[in-house]
Amino acid sequence: MAGMPPLHEPGSVEIGDLLAWLDAHANLEAGGRVRAPSLDRIRPLLDLLGRPQADYPLIHVTGTNGKTTTTRLVSHLLTARGLSVGAYISPHLERVNERMAWGDEPIADDALAEELRIVAVAEAALLDQQGPAARPTWFEIMTAAGYHWFSDLGVQVAVAEVGLGGLWDATNAADAEVAVVTNVSIDHVEYLGSTRETIATEKAGIIKAGATLVLGEPDPGLHGIFLERDPGRVLRPDVDFGLLRNDPAYGGRAIDVRTPLAEYSDLYLPIHGAHQAGNAAIALTAAETFFGEAFSYDLVAEALATFRAPGRLEVVGHEPLVILDGAHNAAGAEALVQSLEEEFPPAPRTLVVGMMREKDAAVMLAALGATEADRVVTCPPPSPRALPAGAVAEAAFDLGVDPERVESFGTVEEAVARALAVTGPEGQIVVAGSLYLVGAARAALA
Repeated sequence: MAGMPPLHEPGSVEIGDLLAWLDAHANLEAGGRVRAPSLDRIRPLLDLLGRPQADYPLIHVTGTNGKTTTTRLVSHLLTARGLSVGAYISPHLERVNERMAWGDEPIADDALAEELRIVAVAEAALLDQQGPAARPTWFEIMTAAGYHWFSDLGVQVAVAEVGLGGLWDATNAADAEVAVVTNVSIDHVEYLGSTRETIATEKAGIIKAGATLVLGEPDPGLHGIFLERDPGRVLRPDVDFGLLRNDPAYGGRAIDVRTPLAEYSDLYLPIHGAHQAGNAAIALTAAETFFGEAFSYDLVAEALATFRAPGRLEVVGHEPLVILDGAHNAAGAEALVQSLEEEFPPAPRTLVVGMMREKDAAVMLAALGATEADRVVTCPPPSPRALPAGAVAEAAFDLGVDPERVESFGTVEEAVARALAVTGPEGQIVVAGSLYLVGAARAALA
């Protein structure tokens, strides 16, 4: 905290100073080293803040893919139902403020500065009590700030997305009434394990005994892992809830949804991807389960029709068509390609791709259809964890992509500019491989 204004004076520290203080903490997302997974830092920090996470009920969301969309959908539906709702997501696309929202609106700079100031005071007390080993991480500070802000606001419910895994994630310092699992695929193997079973075990850690579990994972072979956590009620896909129709429509999907409490026909979801309809079914089930009654058809139809999912199969340009998607693992990449084939006409495709160093570039490129793309433009996402553009290009060569069709650039902005320059008006530009890449591309295109 050296060099910063006194933290005991409200409003005495500007948001820039506090973000600099935040960034001085260990941050796994930025390539930092984080000590062994534990809740032993976040719990005492929250205790010093007055245990804000106990001031409201929580809906907790985990899964390999679809967590952010599902979290935001649950929040959007409950806000439409008239509740005061806080939502906590990660990572952000363009601004850190996106990580916490109230009634679909991201936290303002002054409110974020105040919450970080309060957490900084609590951190100083924690370090005085327990020493340097108790120093929280970047994500733990953001989680504490989010939980405290929701308490300050007096929300009636919070919806929190797990950052990584579940069992040891900082968000799991709160006890959820409703736990949501979207799906289980291979990702983050260096932290969660290399099999779907070990990953499922980590994700099952958010389920508290007696809580309601909305289980979106379709593989019954994994369900026992979640049931071992002793949920009070389990809602399963295609048994208790699911999709009765899921068809492409102009700008999104036309869907019919069944929940344990109702059926809803002729709904319009203005986001692309068959998998997003599945997320909507999970979210509607979770929202209704929490509220304890079915929602009116008009409420659901209006809420879904007004929902937006930035960076998820998002169309941001035409002639050429420009699509941004945060697919960052093989399952997500395969879903992206399936959606492109189903919902968009065939066209010469320029793939702008970048990824994190822990990813297998060849596996990701194959899943993204790099061998069929007219051009592959590689670049590093703006993160210390980025895989160099040249390494991604080499993986493309190894897959058999003609080197004449591959170019590498040092920044996302350069890569996007090149893609726009070489793609004709009838073509497609698809940006994928990392949410950090998509966020930077979105800012560049804006």
